[in-house]
Formats: sequence, structure tokens, C-alpha cells
Amino acid sequence: MTAHYRNPYIESEALPVEVVFHPSWWHKHAGISFDEDFFYHPARRVEAERRMEQVLFEKFGQWGLGEGRGRDLPVIGAVHNAAGYLLSEMLGCPVVYQEDAPPQVIPADQAALRIDADRAVHSAAFKRLLGLKDALRARHGFLTGDINWGGVLNIALDLVGQKLFLDLFSDPDGMRRQFVELAGVIERFVTGIAEETGTSSVSVNRTVRHIARPVFLHSECSNTMISTQHYEEFLLPIDLAWSRRFRPFGIHYCGHDPHRYAGAFARIENLDFLDVGWGGDVKALRSALPHTFLNIRLDAVGINRYSDDELAAIITRLVADSGNPYLTGVCCINMDGDTDDSRVQLIFQVVAELKAGLSR
Repeated sequence: MTAHYRNPYIESEALPVEVVFHPSWWHKHAGISFDEDFFYHPARRVEAERRMEQVLFEKFGQWGLGEGRGRDLPVIGAVHNAAGYLLSEMLGCPVVYQEDAPPQVIPADQAALRIDADRAVHSAAFKRLLGLKDALRARHGFLTGDINWGGVLNIALDLVGQKLFLDLFSDPDGMRRQFVELAGVIERFVTGIAEETGTSSVSVNRTVRHIARPVFLHSECSNTMISTQHYEEFLLPIDLAWSRRFRPFGIHYCGHDPHRYAGAFARIENLDFLDVGWGGDVKALRSALPHTFLNIRLDAVGINRYSDDELAAIITRLVADSGNPYLTGVCCINMDGDTDDSRVQLIFQVVAELKAGLSR
């Protein structure tokens, strides 16, 4: 049996698997509506998560899903969804809640990025969250779960829009200062949640729940829109600071080109976890990041188009490219209402066979 490096901050079984379904799937298969009450009404919050766990157990219980069925848990955020919206709303963006889709953040269209931390903590959105937490704690005596907190560039784009890219050239010093201010608001929010519930990032990617220590997982979805030079100049310093203060530290990169950042990410000595977007070159990332847990994301949009053999071959190849089963996870995020159950079953089956082969 081959000996593999184990990152001491990443304690998990080999090849954990996770799936996350788009709200359209939940609306179709569980009858759940993602209106505002889904997120903020205490009884609905508990009822919805209980219903989700039950549906997961009925469909995929053989793979360990739905372990929370039959329990009324005070889950403060939608940990079965993949959507960052609350911090953008707290900082000034309107949000539209929809029946079968995640909350839609409407850009605030600010003239320039100006972060007001006081506005965030005094916003109606944050007060709704406080009301939810107080009601859940009064009823259940504790809180669990967490809330997708987005990321620095993601939220900045929500607030300013595309003119932010021009400001990187016209006012670089000001942008650096505002990014640091925004990171401070995020950190205050995230650490506050973690102190109350014990986790911060299950709602960013559920794979982190398989890791013994809570992962501080920074969403960098929008990095696909900038150059690596701009990342290193404006955002890498924030990641470096967070990686020194919060371990395990991780980056969520759901874009198709995470390998473009391999060299930049390698500068983060404490990068313990990396979400590898579909299309990413896993082999190149492993070469640059030998001690990082690579969380391989499968193609949620096209998953129905693959034959069984094609999907099995994709999973097998990507796991082999990662090279270390103890620093590799497999997930498929935001599968929509038309996803066939057999696709999900096959993901778990293929990974189970790969895990069985480790002991041979």
C-alpha cells in the first residue's frame, strides 16, 4: 500500500464525496420554495432542513446522505444550497428571493467601492439574521450550520459592478484599502458565526464537513475575470493574512481555470484546501500544491450527457491526476431539477470502488 502525505490540518477519510442540488431540484423533488421565509422564518428554517435531509435519505441514504433526518436542528443558514448573498445585502445590494432559484443579488451600482462596516451591522438584513438566531436559540438552546459568506472580489463586484476593473488601474491604492476594509467586515461576520455554531463554510462547499477542523473557505468565483497579476497585487495579501490566522485555510474557485493560479496559490504556504472548478487542470495544480487538499468539482451542468462509462472515466482520471486520495475530494455542485438520480448514484459508486482499491 502506497504511503501518502497527510496534511495535519486536513483530517478526513480518503476521497470524501459530496453533492449539492440547485434550488430547482429541491423545488421539484421536495416541494420547497426558496422565498424569504425559507431563510429567515425560524420554524420554516428548521422544517426545510429536516425535509431536505429526509429527501436525501430516501434517494441516496445508502451513501450516507440524510443523516440529519428526523431531527429538528436550529440550522441558521441553508447548508444544502450554494449561494452567497447575505453580506452583499448587508452592504447595500437589493436581493430578490425566488421560488426555485437561489437569492438573486441585484448590483448596488455604487459609484466607487466604499465599505461602511457600520452600515452592515445595522442593516435590516443583519437584524433579520439576529432575530432568526435569537428565536432558534430560545427554542433549541444552541445553533448549528453557517451562512455562505462569499468573498472579497465577489462582494466588491456586487457593490460596484464592472467599473471596479477600471478602478484597479485608476485608483490602485484606494482599491487596496477598500478590499482590506471589506475583508475586515467579512472576517468579523465569519468568525462571529463560527463562534456560535462551530463552522463557517459548510454552506460554501459541503465537502468541508468531512474535515475534522472547520475550514475557513474564501470564495474566489470572480477571480476568473481578473489577471493573476491583479490577484497577486490586490487579493493575495488578504489570503496570506487569513491563511496565517485561520487553519485550515481554503480557497473556493469554481471557475474553469484554477490552474492559471497555480503559481500564485503556491505562494500561500498554508493553503490547506482548494476547490478545483470543472475544467481545471488537476495534475498541474497537484504539482504546484503537493500539500493541499484538492476538491475536484464535476460538471453539474452537463452531467446527464455522459454515459456511465464516460462519467466513470472522468472521475477516475481526475482522482488519479490528484495523486493523493487523502488530499482529494469529489463533489458535484448545483445539479438542477432535471438531473437523473442515476448520475448521483454513479458518482458515489465509482468513488467507492476507487476507495476499495486503496487497500488492495
